[in-house]
Amino acid sequence: MLSHFFKKVNTRVLAIALAGFSAFLNLYATQSLLPLFSQVFHASKVEVSLTVSATTIAVGLAAPLVGILADVLGRKDVIGAAIFGLSIPTFLTATAPDLDALIGWRFVQGLFIAVIFSVTIAYISEEWADVGVGSAISAYITGNIVGGVLGRFLCGVVADRFSWRLAFVILGCLNLVCVFVVLAWLPRSRNFVRQKNLIASVRAFGMHLRNPRLLAAYAVGFNVLFANVSTFTYVSFYLAAPPFYLGTTALGAIFFVYLLGAVVTPIVGKWLDLIGYRLVLTIAIAAAGVGVMITLVPKLWLVIIGLALGSSGIFVCQSAAKSYVGAVAQEGRSSATGLYVCCFYIGGSLGAILPGFVWSLGGWSACVGLIVLVQLLTGGIALVYWR
Repeated sequence: MLSHFFKKVNTRVLAIALAGFSAFLNLYATQSLLPLFSQVFHASKVEVSLTVSATTIAVGLAAPLVGILADVLGRKDVIGAAIFGLSIPTFLTATAPDLDALIGWRFVQGLFIAVIFSVTIAYISEEWADVGVGSAISAYITGNIVGGVLGRFLCGVVADRFSWRLAFVILGCLNLVCVFVVLAWLPRSRNFVRQKNLIASVRAFGMHLRNPRLLAAYAVGFNVLFANVSTFTYVSFYLAAPPFYLGTTALGAIFFVYLLGAVVTPIVGKWLDLIGYRLVLTIAIAAAGVGVMITLVPKLWLVIIGLALGSSGIFVCQSAAKSYVGAVAQEGRSSATGLYVCCFYIGGSLGAILPGFVWSLGGWSACVGLIVLVQLLTGGIALVYWR
């Protein structure tokens, strides 16, 4: 029966989705725990938000170097080693005696996550170069979505009923399972062209920085993750306060709105290949802006609808931007992707921190104003510079 299933299913696509799943399982896992961390560690909103931004900062800093090295080292083995390596700081996070140690281990997690991101996207751009790169990227994004939902939800439920430390032990075990499945199902690269040396890869890096179309894609990536992380980091504080009073389990469950994105993104992947990246991104960013504004209505069911619409729009934007980078970069794709990931996660890092200062001016309403402003800028950049 299992052999019949594997004949029917494209295990290569599943392996790509699972690589994305393993990274996002950990990346934002602490978002549902932020109000709890504020109580446990007697820390401010900005301080506990560093458990999110430390990871994204590490991803942003490591991604360019990872891209350069991967253009020399290869693809499949690097992805497998990175997923295994990620499990180690995940287990160690459970041992953190204080907030500083927790933030430190979260930073180390981000270093391994950067490898998974950069090399997997480069693998997709090469192995699906002839046809269907949009659909393959969408499968990867779907894995991101499911992993992100499960990571947050598991942390919320396990912390509520047992301990937040146990939650990270469970995440580490899931990472180990992912290693074996990805190595079993992911074929070796057929189209990878190894850079002869690091100098050649560094030259490709410089070439990308002189490409205005890639620079526009990097700016879009920065803004997209800024908006997403801002929304889902600070909405936890909004929903933990009156009139909602949600606990960690309920806050973890809120992230199930991401599953709508898991349904929408593969469908939109086909449209990326048909009608183009710019039009799809423009429609998606408009939907995301409307969604985040709906959350201002103090009714839980409307907040959930707004978050579902906003997150789906953001995931489509991610899929469009990542596909666009792969299409525009004709060589040195790992380094091109590494630069994209760098900008993307620097945006996410600032998205976890800056709204904390804006919150003091006007709470969630002020955060929404900042998010919508960034989304308008994103749409404008794509309309003017994407060709």
